Amino acid sequence: MNSFFLYEKRYFDLPFSSLSDEIQYWSEGRKIRHGTIYSIDFHCAALQLLRRYPMSEMAHHDIAHLGHVEMLTDRFDESLDFFTRIYGLKLSGRDENSAYLRAWDDYEYCTLKLTRSPTTGVGHISYRATSREALDRRVQAIEASGYQVLGWNEGDLGHGRAFRFEDPFGHVFEIYYDTNWYEPQDEAERSALKNTASAFTGAAPRRLDHLNLLSSDVTEFKRFMETCLGARVTEFIQLDNGRIGGAWFTVNNKTYDLACTEEHGGGVGRLHHVTYATDQREDILRAADIFLQNGVHIETGPHKHAIQGTFFLYVWEPAGNRVELANSGARLILAPDWRPIMWTEADRKKGQAWGLKTIETFHSDGTPPILKD
Repeated sequence: MNSFFLYEKRYFDLPFSSLSDEIQYWSEGRKIRHGTIYSIDFHCAALQLLRRYPMSEMAHHDIAHLGHVEMLTDRFDESLDFFTRIYGLKLSGRDENSAYLRAWDDYEYCTLKLTRSPTTGVGHISYRATSREALDRRVQAIEASGYQVLGWNEGDLGHGRAFRFEDPFGHVFEIYYDTNWYEPQDEAERSALKNTASAFTGAAPRRLDHLNLLSSDVTEFKRFMETCLGARVTEFIQLDNGRIGGAWFTVNNKTYDLACTEEHGGGVGRLHHVTYATDQREDILRAADIFLQNGVHIETGPHKHAIQGTFFLYVWEPAGNRVELANSGARLILAPDWRPIMWTEADRKKGQAWGLKTIETFHSDGTPPILKD
């Protein structure tokens, strides 16, 4: 009997009533773990698990979209100059410790909260709920989940009351509903087109797109995202050792708004990068020249990712946080029964879509940096 049919016989006869029960069974190691099923093809097992249930079963439709990211910087003035003059974000306002930034077509007051800090990395990740009732439902689910709850806060210049909680790896998350819609502060900033939020300058990304976090256990992070935010996996990396090396999550019809990849540096609660989307690929080529002209370190790109197919360019802002400009074209996840795409370790060794080898710092570097002895 070959490994697939052995897997079919031993696995699919088990009585699971829901995907969450099935994931729990898997995560506890009673079924899929080296030495438990002796001749199983692990890649087949992992793919069948993720494909067994339609994504709609996991989606609670309580979360509308990624709202903003708080980025920490120990070089505040230089970082602010980079994001406004070179990267092309708009300054909506400031308080004592933070600058509230947005891209030219972000409808909210803030999508990047840049905060003065003795370190770098991510302060918190914030999602907007679809309604006040949806916010309450998510809070109840999070409080019952067993994950660390930080509680309610009164919000900031960008939004109203918000609820905070933490993943097992030290990343702070927040959900809110009441938000401050952006209004142009002067006529020069007002777009000539009524259906565009504001005019633009610099590299000029259009909107916040996604962020990438690092964790020591992507499978556990996956459970956190599904449980707390009702997120769905669209693509993932299956390593030869049985671990998930990375997963890409969405809470709506975008291909993804958050990615989580394995932490290889021994850090806790680290940020890999924050990404804004451009209107078209040519904007990224133009941005590369702008970065070059201004002495910005280009880490890799322009090129095309294999996973998710986005055209990309990665740079480091002055404090060392990695930021990306990306364009995914018109790609959306419209299928209610979307089947997550699995990439094997052999697939990833081929590099990016057109053969560019992934740069080593992409696997090792995140913020805050790891202090070496």
